[in-house]
Amino acid sequence: MTTPLNRFLWGASTAAHQVEGGNVGNDIWLLENLPDRSGGFREPSGDAVDHYHRYVDDIGLLAGLGLNAYRFSVEWARIEPERGQVSQAALDHYARMADACLERGLVPLVTLHHFTSPLWLAQAGGWDEAEAADLFAAHAERVAARLGDRIGAWMTFNEINLSTLAYDLPDARRARRLEKLRAAAGRRIAADRFSTFLTHGGRAPEVLARAHSLSVQALRAQVRAPVGLTLALPDLQAEPGGEAHLARAQAETQDRWLDITGPDDFVGVQTYTRELFGPEGRLPPPDGQALTLTGWEVYPQALGHAVTRAWSRTGKPILVTENGIATDHDPLRIDYTRRALEGLAQARGQGAEVWGYLHWSALDNFEWMHGYGPTFGLIGVDRATQARQVRDSARWLGDVARTHPDGP
Repeated sequence: MTTPLNRFLWGASTAAHQVEGGNVGNDIWLLENLPDRSGGFREPSGDAVDHYHRYVDDIGLLAGLGLNAYRFSVEWARIEPERGQVSQAALDHYARMADACLERGLVPLVTLHHFTSPLWLAQAGGWDEAEAADLFAAHAERVAARLGDRIGAWMTFNEINLSTLAYDLPDARRARRLEKLRAAAGRRIAADRFSTFLTHGGRAPEVLARAHSLSVQALRAQVRAPVGLTLALPDLQAEPGGEAHLARAQAETQDRWLDITGPDDFVGVQTYTRELFGPEGRLPPPDGQALTLTGWEVYPQALGHAVTRAWSRTGKPILVTENGIATDHDPLRIDYTRRALEGLAQARGQGAEVWGYLHWSALDNFEWMHGYGPTFGLIGVDRATQARQVRDSARWLGDVARTHPDGP
């Protein structure tokens, strides 16, 4: 299969804040470090896995496995630490990361926003304010101007639909949670409108949709590579009596976002498990089912179902930008990934155009509220020494990539 990227992409993904370390200028750093864990995080990210300094070696490990693509994000707070003050050094750093990929035969894929925003944006109301869309488009323009055609594909937002996944959380409870967070942040900084991508209010979905549209235009003015976004697309299923809840979840958490991809070149699908709905709403995982370290049902079949649905709804090529499992048992990671790829092959057999498969994640990393407990990495990291350990699952996936160059 020939794609605009000239090959099927086999790779892995990371996010800047989860691996770089020391991203002191963004909103999540503030929340992680609030006293008494009032920001909702189990622990701070700190040095993370020091990918900011070790990226050359880490990229080399991925290339040595036989993979051909690496998806990473750029940290807006490094690039624009204060509003209007742009760091050329940060832009140069990410250009060097892209060059390191190209020098080792990896296609660099860039996400412009992976959950974190500059603290100055959060202090001004974040994604609840209409101006954020224009500020993000300017960010997209400057990154594209510096990285240019080094990049194989661009993603504006990671999981732009994330906040709507809690659609069944009562509005009053959501408002109380947001106000509690703002109060805790306000005790550290003067910000009565503090709001983040992970904890924003009700206006943000419209602002984010506009930000995506404007940034697509900004990117296309600078580069020729494909442009899209990524969506969290769990496989939604209904038990008898749960059909109405399923339909509402599909409409609010998936379809409204799939439908904004009309001008895009592809859809990034990120799938880990399924979600079940019964007569009373969302259900917990079935009794007796194996769970991951994040408490999700081990359900690799979800990937093929999600890819088929995204392709059927949009008619656009699919790039699997995240799929993986949090486990401390590496044979389970291999089994999960094998079964997920079988589902992906079935989706392709049914007509879905798939450009590639990117595993989450390249490295063990900071898993947001969960901290460093859940291990998703193909490459393990001893955080006491920052030593890397290439897992058998990484070698297995590299072998799959070598023997299936055109995809599963």
